[in-house]
Amino acid sequence: MLRVFEHAMRVMIVVFYLPPNTLPSIRNKFPQKLYGQAVSSWGGKYRYRKVGFLESIPYRKLYRGVILVRDEDIDSLLDFLKGWDTIVEVREIIPLEEDLEVLSKCKD
Repeated sequence: MLRVFEHAMRVMIVVFYLPPNTLPSIRNKFPQKLYGQAVSSWGGKYRYRKVGFLESIPYRKLYRGVILVRDEDIDSLLDFLKGWDTIVEVREIIPLEEDLEVLSKCKD
């Protein structure tokens, strides 16, 4: 059974997607910039990670294009998504205990 409890943190669910007529090059680049990407070169000899926007804030990915974020992070996320011309819906939700645990972790 999932437990819900009183909390002080306001949590928002963000549902987003790119418009159907978006160019394939943008469709490929958008998730790399949002989530980050592991990159290797010379047949795997050199490996590094390209940092994505979401690596700077605590979030929980529920499904493709559906994430939970803290209310205090919503403005910066919406600014990022607006820059990619995404279609976005935002709602406040009552988070589960495990959602709060993930969102309470500090990001540097």
